[in-house]
Amino acid sequence: MTAYIVVEIDVTDPEGYEEYRRLAAPTVINSGGKYIVRGGETTSLYGDPPKSRIAIMLFESMDKAKAAFDSPAFKAAKAIGDKYANFRVYAVEGLPQ
Repeated sequence: MTAYIVVEIDVTDPEGYEEYRRLAAPTVINSGGKYIVRGGETTSLYGDPPKSRIAIMLFESMDKAKAAFDSPAFKAAKAIGDKYANFRVYAVEGLPQ
């Protein structure tokens, strides 16, 4: 089954955060991930609107999603990102198509 990585990002330093984005995005893509949401407009339909930037990535499987975020390249990018943002990251399995 497919898997989605959902990321909520509270950016504390927009300029520094760009350094993280430049490193993290190719790592996700080179690991077989595909961005389907990347910081676009967010509108609340119910409840409080999110205060964070949102990113959602699609992977072929949960194993591939986990491997991408456990890779040395992504860990290096994340170490930089942690200086400029707070992250909430989780994976969820998709439904069979």
